[in-house]
Amino acid sequence: MAESTVTSKGQTTVPVQVRAALHAEPGTRLEWHVTPDGDVIVRAKTRSILDLKGSVKTDLHVKIEDMNPWRS
Repeated sequence: MAESTVTSKGQTTVPVQVRAALHAEPGTRLEWHVTPDGDVIVRAKTRSILDLKGSVKTDLHVKIEDMNPWRS
């Protein structure tokens, strides 16, 4: 079992065993779920394709007709 201490700012360090099990690297977001009986489940958040929205800048505009030329 791994343990950590909560600081006065509400922060804690995720133990190395937990980081390894979650494959968590710097920048990994964690989701915390509290069950009705008080247990906590922590998961590494997976990225959604929607997280990438707006990450690529382009001035290229393509018409719908040009995107699917075989659909006519």
